[in-house]
This record gives sequence, C-alpha cells and structure tokens, in this order.
Amino acid sequence: MKHPRIVRPLAWCAALVLAATACSGEDAPAGHAAKASAPPLTGTQLVIATGVDVTGKNGIRKRLVDAWNELQEKDNSPYRARAVILPGSADLQRSQLLAALQSGSAGYDVVNLDVTWVPEFAAAGLVRELPRNYADDGDVLTEVAATARWKGKVYSAPYNSDVGLLYYRRDYLVDGAGIDGKKLAALAGKHTTWDDVAPLMDAVDAWARADKSDKSKNYRSAWTSQLGAYEGLTVNGTEAFASAGARLTDEDGDYSASPQQLTKGVAEFRRRTESPHTLDDAFESDEAGTLKDFAEGRTAFLRHWPYAYRTLHAALGNDRLGVVPLPGAAALGGQNLAVAANPAMPAARVKKARELVAFLTDRTSERCLLDAGFAATRKSAYTDSGTSCDDHRAAPSASAPSEGGGGEMPRDAFRRPLYARDTLLPALEAAALRPRTPLYGAFTHAFTRELSRLHTSAKARSASDEDAAKELDAALRKVLPSG
Repeated sequence: MKHPRIVRPLAWCAALVLAATACSGEDAPAGHAAKASAPPLTGTQLVIATGVDVTGKNGIRKRLVDAWNELQEKDNSPYRARAVILPGSADLQRSQLLAALQSGSAGYDVVNLDVTWVPEFAAAGLVRELPRNYADDGDVLTEVAATARWKGKVYSAPYNSDVGLLYYRRDYLVDGAGIDGKKLAALAGKHTTWDDVAPLMDAVDAWARADKSDKSKNYRSAWTSQLGAYEGLTVNGTEAFASAGARLTDEDGDYSASPQQLTKGVAEFRRRTESPHTLDDAFESDEAGTLKDFAEGRTAFLRHWPYAYRTLHAALGNDRLGVVPLPGAAALGGQNLAVAANPAMPAARVKKARELVAFLTDRTSERCLLDAGFAATRKSAYTDSGTSCDDHRAAPSASAPSEGGGGEMPRDAFRRPLYARDTLLPALEAAALRPRTPLYGAFTHAFTRELSRLHTSAKARSASDEDAAKELDAALRKVLPSG
C-alpha cells in the first residue's frame, strides 16, 4: 500500500527563512576612498566574509571550509580558515564590506561578492587581481566567467551561480485545468517566450474560476515573482528588457540603451506584470514571500532561483512540482570569491588565501555545491561522470538514496539533482548578465524606482510606453556615464 507523503509545514517554512538570495545593493558606490592605515595581519587564520548559507547551519559552504582545514592539517600547514557571516540584507552586507575593506579594520582575507559587486570592488582597488585561470580555464561557464572580470582582468573566482527558473504546479495545470503534459514539457524548449506561457495561465485561471471543489480553494492568480522595490525588481526588469533586446550598459559600464530599446523593454515588463495573471502581493514580495505563496497554492507559476527547488520539492513532491528554464532571457546571479587587497597582508598570507579560493571553487567543490542545491559554475559538475563530491566535502543529504525521501531532491544515476543537466545547465548557458558597472548600486536604485512607479503611480501607469521609457532614460543618464 502506498502511503501519502506528509509534508510538515514547519519544516519547509523554516527553510524559507534560510532561503534569502544575496542580491546587489542599492546604495551609492563608495568610489576610490583612501584606505586608512591598517595594522599588519598576523596569525595563520584566514577569514572569509560571506552571507548566510542557504543550505543550512552545517551547510555545504561550511563543509568545504572544513575540508580545506583538514587538508591543511594533513599537510602540516599552520593555516586554517573560518567564515564570518555578515548580518542583515544584501544591501547592508555590501555596505559593511565596502567600509571594512576601505578602512582595513576588519581583517577579511577573502570576501564573497555578489556578481554585480565585482566591478565596483575591483575599480575601487579593494580586491586583488587573480591569475586568469581562476575564471578562464575552459570549464567555468562562459557567462559566469564574465562576472569574474573587470576591464579585461580577473578579480574573483566564480563560487556559486544563479539563474531565474520557472516553477509550475502540475496539480493545477494538468490535474486541474487539464493541460496536456506535452505542452508543459515544451516549455523546456530553447526559444520559449512569454507568449508560450500566457495561454497556460489563461487556462488555469479559467479552471480556478469554474472549479467547485477544494482543489483550487487557495488559488489567487496565475503567477508570482519578486516585484517589491528592491533587487528582485531589478532582476525581473532586467529579464524583461533583455528579452526585448534592450542592453542597458556596454562592457565598460557606460549607459548604452537607445530610446527604442527602452520602449520595447517597458512594454515587455508591463506585459508580464500588469496582466490579470500576476498575484497582487507580488508587488510587495521578495524571495521568501513568493516561495511561500507558490508552495501554499496561491499561484500556478513562480519565477525563482535554483535553491528553491529543494524546498519546493520537500513541500510538493514530483507529482505536483515542475521546473523549466525561464521563458525569454533569465538574469544571471550568484556569488564570486575575491582576495582582499589589504596592503598589510604578507605575501605568504596572500598566497594561502588564493589557494583557499582555488580549493573552494575547484571541480570537486563545484560538484559538491551542485549536489547541495546551488547552481555550480563549472560545466564539468553537470556533464562529467568522473567528477564527484568526495566524502570529506559532501553535504550529508547528498548520500541519500536516489529515489529520495523526506524531501530529498530526486537525483540522476550520477547523484546529481535530477533537473540539473537538462534544465539548470541550459538556463545558465543562455543567461543574461545584469548591467556590469562600478556604479551598480546607483543603477539599481534608479531602475527599481522607475519600474516600481509603473505600479504605484497613477500618472506613470497611464503614461505610454514611450513616455515611461523617456523617464527611465533620464533617470539612468543621471547615474551612469554615457559612452
């Protein structure tokens, strides 16, 4: 007899608290502020400044650091590493790192940077240049490697990546609305657009309105995403603008969009967010809020990051959960590791910090990150059957039976998350970079302000796409240099 799986709400709700992405901040950039003189760094403990690990208290990032420490002990090296978790939101973490590295007071050796912060920290001289093979070794995914560079030089090593994915509820779409499973499978195609999703949203809306059973009692709207006035809105906006062919900055960080491109971008963003398909709460929601709304059945579709897969699978299981690459362009996210440019660091300490970064981002570590639920930065993690996570680095759950149980992710024959090779990898390979500029904080503040006005201001809502694009153009020209 097959027993129904019981999902404990408290378990996955607790996971929502951990599931906070490290997105870029909105503060104005600090520029090239002079560093205060710093005392020489002594001792043999390397300090990594990082945000929370979404895989838990004894998560994979901690286990990787522990594995490096074990290797140092085996090699009779006096060096050890420890992670310092920065408190607060990603915006606050960025501000703390800028202040600490500018003053040299915090003693950080390695810093974990959101990919959008790398140009700012590199241009300000706060992180060291690294050998090119830390990003350009033929294995790191092409677009991911681009996040490690600034002005043609490598300043960081890609640690874990991120990309927008489209999650959907099979129980609503197939069992409820009667949509053919082949139509859902077709969403995984390379050239899927929002036009392919809209009819499915219409169908599930119509079913929910007509349904007289308890199946759709929680349903409110077809989809939700992170549309609150923070970096989540920048990500959603970037995806819409990139899907419309609008490139906001060039390789040097200069503003490069034309009025025609901006008009198309505004139109695409409005089409995605102003339709009756969008959950009202999405306009004030973040990653945790949208994850909760989707898991509790208020929407049939959700735009979210890869780490959400583990939590959603624990709550819904294979029979109710599906995931495909995001239609159109999906924004690339993630974090990179960089070595602080503190002049007080002795050469031996700098060398050891580089070794630590190389270990944490090598093929084995990237496979471990993938197994634990992160998006790996290396193609080998997805495709090389000879690359596996060794016992010293593996997260405890990665050795669970392949069928899964108690919320464990389903895995393929090589123990990778089942969706990794055919869904996550293609999404990463086709991902779009957010604007790369040392002024990213100022950019995202202006961008989110203008986009949020399209939903909060009656005047902006009634404006034409052309007029809204003119307002956005003026706002971006104030904060970004023009080539």
